[in-house]
Amino acid sequence: MANKELTNIKVYQKKWHMNIGIAIYGVILIYLIVTVLLYLTGKHISAYEVREGSILKDNAYTGFVIRDEQIVKSDGSGYVNFFATEGSKVGAKSRVYSLSDKKLSFEETTKDTQTLTTEEQDLFVVKTQAFCENFNEQQFDDVYSLKDSISTVLDGKSSQSRQAQLDAMTAEGQEGLQIYNAESDGIIVYSTDGYENIDVTKVTEDMLNKKDYEKKSVKDNTKIQKGDTVYKLIKDDKWTVVILLNDENVKELSDVSSVKVRFSKDNETVTAGFSIQKYNGINLGILTINGSMVRYAQERYLDLELILQDVTGLKIPKSSVTTKDFYVVPQDYVTQGGNNKETGVLISKGEDNAEFQNVEIYYRDDESGTVYLDPNVFDKNTILRKPDSSDTFTLQEKKSLQGVYNINKGYAVFKLIKILCESDEYYIVQAGNDYGLANYDHIALVGKDVHENDVVY
Repeated sequence: MANKELTNIKVYQKKWHMNIGIAIYGVILIYLIVTVLLYLTGKHISAYEVREGSILKDNAYTGFVIRDEQIVKSDGSGYVNFFATEGSKVGAKSRVYSLSDKKLSFEETTKDTQTLTTEEQDLFVVKTQAFCENFNEQQFDDVYSLKDSISTVLDGKSSQSRQAQLDAMTAEGQEGLQIYNAESDGIIVYSTDGYENIDVTKVTEDMLNKKDYEKKSVKDNTKIQKGDTVYKLIKDDKWTVVILLNDENVKELSDVSSVKVRFSKDNETVTAGFSIQKYNGINLGILTINGSMVRYAQERYLDLELILQDVTGLKIPKSSVTTKDFYVVPQDYVTQGGNNKETGVLISKGEDNAEFQNVEIYYRDDESGTVYLDPNVFDKNTILRKPDSSDTFTLQEKKSLQGVYNINKGYAVFKLIKILCESDEYYIVQAGNDYGLANYDHIALVGKDVHENDVVY
């Protein structure tokens, strides 16, 4: 019988040793979990970057032009040809047109003389761009106005050669050619529309809406009869533009006596006198302009904008604006102290004792001699002591300031704003304020959800 060896195995519990790596990992894990939970459950602040901008407040109209215009009738019959370029200024006794028994023959211009100058090319670009920006399908006749404008420039190029040839014919004493001079000085226009003698009191709504509007022009080598209209002269550089106003416009413009006007034709801006009159049952805005008339001598209707506001500053969304209450303190109570000569006040601790407390000034009103201090850093009814005096001041009066919360440093700091103008969604606020915003600052997009010193995630 084999011997059996018996083994007695005893299990001893090992002593537990802390693993530093696991501990660090656990701490980090807990921190991450807490951070994520705080982020998910916390209040998120959306940021907005402040940038320089402007708000333009304007109203668009179509204006009816009234000028001092003189219609000139032909002194004879025949084929008419013009010496003066349309839209140019002529003097009394200047040669304006000729009449001949038959059509005059002119040599075709060469390619070189037909080449447009840089100024004429720029004019084409301006006219076309203005047309594209202001085109309205309900006013398709503006297409023809653009066509006429471009044709005038092209005709002007060819007319320069024709005028030179006409001058040569006159000098040679060509048979049957009669020359006629201007009756007086003025701007010459070779088209008429029947509105040359109208005044403001006779303007009707149909006129302002271009109803049945028609313009008649006289071209070179056209046969006319004695007494026919041959051209007109604009006698004065002072002119009037009439616009139609509704009741809302009248209320908005009731206090306006002068206004900036931008003409869509060439984007030029002028300052005009302004008044409101009522004739023939309609409200009319009367724009009185001195100068620049020659630019629009051939136009009876002008698309324009009244620029009521054009303000530049820092552009911020309306949602960012909020208010905050501050203690209003006489600035004599503000002093400097501490190790770094910080700005602060002396808080009274008894009859002869006072303790320095540094503060941040949110706004200084030099007119009233006061400063605005954050009430959250003081106890209620705190008493301030004036430096080098026994005078005291109890913190009680509060006033609200309008501002936004700057979050450049990762926490919210209230900044004062001064609103210059507004649109539906934005304010333009003053730049360069010592207590306000600067270009490229970051602010809370929704001001009402933020408080002073809130940490921004």
